[in-house]
Amino acid sequence: MNEVESEGFDRTSLALPGRQDELVRRVAAANPATVVVVNAGSPVELPWADDVAAVLLTWFPGQEAGHALADVLFGAVEPGGRMPTTWPVREADCPILDTTPVGGVVAYEEGVFIGYRAWDRGAVAPRYPFGHGMGYTTWNYESMEVSGRRVNVTVRNAGARPGREVVQCYVAPIDADPARPRRWLAGFAVVTAEPDGSATTSIDLPDRAFQIWADGRVAYSRRSVRDHRRSQHRGSSALEDHHDRLIGTRVAPSGVRVRLRPFRRAGQACRGPRSSVASERPK
Repeated sequence: MNEVESEGFDRTSLALPGRQDELVRRVAAANPATVVVVNAGSPVELPWADDVAAVLLTWFPGQEAGHALADVLFGAVEPGGRMPTTWPVREADCPILDTTPVGGVVAYEEGVFIGYRAWDRGAVAPRYPFGHGMGYTTWNYESMEVSGRRVNVTVRNAGARPGREVVQCYVAPIDADPARPRRWLAGFAVVTAEPDGSATTSIDLPDRAFQIWADGRVAYSRRSVRDHRRSQHRGSSALEDHHDRLIGTRVAPSGVRVRLRPFRRAGQACRGPRSSVASERPK
């Protein structure tokens, strides 16, 4: 991989090198119950992802890769990581493609819409959004309680084996502002539970999550801290909501306004044709 991907030079394409895509297609055509292990340090195109049983992202795992991979493939451990980047279906879908320095300067033409923030305002869905990740069980999001800046989320393991889930909280302005991201990650927490077991985690949203940089100083969007409100989303990735509540930025419970929407299913378990797994380095 160091011939096509390195910290010392930029890649010319997001496609896998050589005839690897053709190889995967031919193997999958012969046996749809194929698990594809992807060794890559950054996003690549996976045009055959819907035609295989599972995709396991191992990044660059080091000398113990063989043992770790065997444990995951044979089910001894769960691939419990989450995506730190957004992976497109096609390279052309990426919001920003030209990152070549000019005169030693890289122009961030996207402004504050960096990474998943840019995807969130576009009409094209990625293959794997920021924060995505699946394992060998499924999760139900049962409740969310807000107390000041603390968000308490209860999840239940709806599968047949122990599992690990990453609860993610995103905040967004009540009044949409096209000059600002639609929402952004404010906090996350890891939970584990046995089959049919529940777990409750608390996520404290930092003051920084509600601040923006405006006119050379830190500000609270277009309102003061006392009047400022945010819509808070709970999901398992940047593009998936299970709950939506309004929370006040004041610590006092009297400053909290709540609205609850029905949650959606968190995702499929990693089994059977056409399911996908994306795994990150262990945290």
